[in-house]
Order: sequence, then C-alpha cells, then structure tokens
Amino acid sequence: MPTSNASTTDSAKSSASGGVQSLERAFDLLERMADAGGEVGLSELSATSGLPLPTIHRLMRTLVACGYVRQQPNRRYALGPRLIRLGESSSRLLGTWARPYLARLVEETGETANMALLDGDEIVYVAQVPSKHSMRMFTEVGRRVLPHSTGVGKALLASVPDAEVRALLSRTGMPAATEKTITTPDGFLAALEDVRRLGYAVDDNEQEIGVRCLAVSVPDSPTAAAISISGPAGRVTEAATDKIVPVLQGIAVELSQALASSGT
Repeated sequence: MPTSNASTTDSAKSSASGGVQSLERAFDLLERMADAGGEVGLSELSATSGLPLPTIHRLMRTLVACGYVRQQPNRRYALGPRLIRLGESSSRLLGTWARPYLARLVEETGETANMALLDGDEIVYVAQVPSKHSMRMFTEVGRRVLPHSTGVGKALLASVPDAEVRALLSRTGMPAATEKTITTPDGFLAALEDVRRLGYAVDDNEQEIGVRCLAVSVPDSPTAAAISISGPAGRVTEAATDKIVPVLQGIAVELSQALASSGT
C-alpha cells in the first residue's frame, strides 16, 4: 500500500478495490483498536498497520473530531461513544437478518431458536423465534448474561485463546446460576475444549434447571455471533442432540454466507 506524505490528500486517492483509501484506512484503524481492546497508542497502530505516523495522526484527528475516537489524558487513543449508536443499530439489523434462519431452525427442530453476540465481556441476545410448543423457552431480546453459564457463551469463547478467556472470567467472576453451572476457570476451559472437539456447545441445566441449550458459532461472522436452540431437558435429549446439531451447523453456515453477501 503506498504511503502518504504531507502533500498528498488521502481522500483524493482511490484504493485498488475502487474505494476511498482514507476511508478504508480509517476503518482499518478502528478495527485494529477494537482488536487491541479499545485503546492504543499511535506507535502501536503504526507497527500493526504499516502506515506512517503522520498518516495515522491525520486520520485519528479526524476520527476524534467526529466523536468516533477520543484522546485519553495519557495521549493514547480510545474508541469513542458515537460508535455505540452504530453498534446498537447494527446489532438490531443483524437480528433482523437472522430471523428467517432462526424461523427455519424452529421449523426443523421444534425448539426456540436464538442468536447472540459477544459484547465486551457479556453475551447479548439479539434475536429469537419461539417454539410452537406450549412449553417453550423465552429469552428477552436485549438480555445480557455472563458467558460461562450459557451454550452461546461457550460457542463464542471456544475460538478465543485460553489466556484471554481466563482474563475475561477474572473480570466477570463465575457466579452459579444453578448447581450445575461451571464455576472454575479450569472447568470452563475444559468445556471449551469439548466445544472445539465436538463442534457445538451444550448448556446442560447450567443457566436454568430443566432447560438444555445447544449452540454453534456463526463462522466468519462480521462480529462474533452464535445461534442456538433451547428447550426442556425432556425434549432436548442426547438422542435429539444427534439430530439437532447438524441442522444448527448447516443453518449457521447459510447465515454466515448471507451475512457475507450482504456486505458486498
């Protein structure tokens, strides 16, 4: 990628993809900031992006002026509050796009279908389609829960390095929702190893007694997302799991493809 200098206007350049280079660079910096935990220094951004410091400084100055980035007293840069509104709107749209796929999941499994995202250290439910059974599970859209006691939490954290999972658990704690909730980091990491080995996650009465949940991550989702089904333990049995999991995995792939095509 060509570097900028003081006499070059980024906004006048077009990238190889046909976009505006300065916009692509600005969004790349925002994503790098998010990957780094939300706060970075200019030298860190320069090292990871390969862009020269003057270019990064100009882009960050514009992002600060727009409210998408803020400069901290220690001179480092942090993601700004205006991104919250964009993220909330995007989450709602993501749930809307997912609903037809969740409806198919309900039709094919008979159980309530959910979609959830990892938002900071918490799981937030962004969409649900209820089962047609009179006895069914209900989770309010917008509800936030800790990841250690949920199937979607396990599905989402299975791809996160163990050290980062331990750090998250140290921040949130591991309170017991039921007597079956995993309450130790080592126990939770062992459960994540099972998720990686099996290709799906299970919440076996860990969030609510009498309820089982099966979950898978949505591969290559633009933000970490998972879909799940939940139902009474008497219906979501081990035998039912063998039939439900392939359906979950197939619909997760279809949803992933739909999300990818919507961004092109």
